[in-house]
Amino acid sequence: MNRRFAHGGNIYDANPAQGEWLDFSANINPFGLSTAVRQAIEKEIPRLVHYPDPSARALKQAIAEHYEVPVSEIVLGNGGAELFYVLFHAVRPKRVLLPVPSFSEYERAAISAGAEVAYFPLREEEGFRLDEQALCVQMKVGDCLILGSPNNPTGQRVERNALEAVLKEARQKNVLMIVDESFMDFCIDAADYTARHLVADYDHLIVVQSLTKFFAIPGLRLGFAVAPQTLAERMDASKDPWNTNLLAQAAGVAALADSAFQAQTLAWLKTERDFMFRSLNMLAGIKSYPPTVNFILLRLTPSWGSASAFCVRMREEGILLRDCSNYPGLDDTFVRVAVRKREDNERLLEAFRRIGGEIK
Repeated sequence: MNRRFAHGGNIYDANPAQGEWLDFSANINPFGLSTAVRQAIEKEIPRLVHYPDPSARALKQAIAEHYEVPVSEIVLGNGGAELFYVLFHAVRPKRVLLPVPSFSEYERAAISAGAEVAYFPLREEEGFRLDEQALCVQMKVGDCLILGSPNNPTGQRVERNALEAVLKEARQKNVLMIVDESFMDFCIDAADYTARHLVADYDHLIVVQSLTKFFAIPGLRLGFAVAPQTLAERMDASKDPWNTNLLAQAAGVAALADSAFQAQTLAWLKTERDFMFRSLNMLAGIKSYPPTVNFILLRLTPSWGSASAFCVRMREEGILLRDCSNYPGLDDTFVRVAVRKREDNERLLEAFRRIGGEIK
């Protein structure tokens, strides 16, 4: 893959340290498959001789109940990323405005549909917070705008009042607005930030949600969008009718019903995210940006070398980090680390200290 669009989570290269990679480059729930999801997948294996339900009725109903959205507004995807391609090929925007740094598949999907891509830089000195007033000035009539909330890789979320201000300006300028909430399930206060309920009031708003990260099924691929009914129908008509396979449908239903797994994840994250943030901040020459979800953006000073060289050094330890130098808006001093279980996090911190991280 073109390095410009490379992602984390590539565990398929040989590990110089032997054994399995310790992967901090992909932001996946470290609890892995829940028992309920594993059992649901195993139960459906004999049914693989049949096509999946093209309407995915059981899964759409489960999503509607869990996220409190109408079934008629749900579009399913083979992962959240696919939905950007489906949408852009359905509506063919001429110009896509991207606050950066952000997830590279936004740009890749836009380019695949022939759109021009324009950047709106998020300022490091402002903690990569979205300046909604400046963004509204840069929007042009007929644009498409994508906001990540929480944003990958910065972790910043868009405040509700700022989101509505952008939505109102977008409506006046006939701008299609997409909010990517693929990490929202990791937010303990998600109800205060999610935009999915605003779709009922704004017919130019689409909210995309991934289920692969929180429920640890990236290899299975599952996501959905919440869109106004007419646009949801248009997107449905633009995709493969079986894009959500039989096992993914069963896994999604089971995952959304597993409230114990969801509570366990949020309880772990609150403790472990704070532990990691404090521990990384104790290392000299590292700036850690306050996390809101299950990953932390770091900036390295020259004493650590470049981000790319540092990630190579960590690979020699059998540890994968996300080199963020290919994100527009970031340079070769930024890396991103996932938050994992305590034993793995201690191993990461030990490697940081061994490579050269003095305690402040």
